[in-house]
Amino acid sequence: MNPEAMELFGKALRAFSRDEPGAVLNIRRDDGVVSPLPASYFFREERDFTRLESVALSRCRGSVLDVGGGAGEHALVLRGMGRPVTAIDVSPRAVAIMKRRGLPDVRCVDVFDFRGGPFDTVLLLGHSVGMVGTVGGLDRFLAHMREIVTPDGQILMDSLDVRVTDTPANLAYHEANRRAGRYIGEIRMRFEFRGESGPLFGWLQVDAGELARRAGTAGWKCEVVHAESNGEYLAKLTRSGSS
Repeated sequence: MNPEAMELFGKALRAFSRDEPGAVLNIRRDDGVVSPLPASYFFREERDFTRLESVALSRCRGSVLDVGGGAGEHALVLRGMGRPVTAIDVSPRAVAIMKRRGLPDVRCVDVFDFRGGPFDTVLLLGHSVGMVGTVGGLDRFLAHMREIVTPDGQILMDSLDVRVTDTPANLAYHEANRRAGRYIGEIRMRFEFRGESGPLFGWLQVDAGELARRAGTAGWKCEVVHAESNGEYLAKLTRSGSS
């Protein structure tokens, strides 16, 4: 993940943390479609988590690596549950915020460069696995996780089946990806904040079937443990042959 691409993400988090409750980060897809993302989303309390998030946190066990920690909303809850947790993010501003919020083990590093652990649970929520960019990046991530996860450990991650839509712009985007020879969930987008526009970067939304196929090739067993009607799902990955 290019840290420069996350620069405006960090600025939006910092703005909210400095008493700007209305700070909004815009996500602009390369076809021009814009989705607003309030910075407040990353500062929610546990009571405001989605059902998927609650299920994921309840399934965490042992030592936890929170990948793409953001403002630390999930790591803080895990720490309150007594879990030893390490949070990583490529945004220096996000890391600074997590430290100010009381998380003792926070590191500014790309997941592919991270060499800590091993951990009993690797957690990726908020579609953080998207940072791998492409299905090829997903293959690389799954291979790297074999160095990070204990032999009997797990990866808990959520993503989105982009096919669950009837929005014409989204359907056209999927078709454009197919024509270009790309997987339909390979998104190209940039962040915008306060009139600034960041560089274009790739973001992956992977359906459960594609995840299971690639996980199996990499030596992981994939199980969907929670699914929503909008295509969002939570998956648990364990090493093939383990429980």
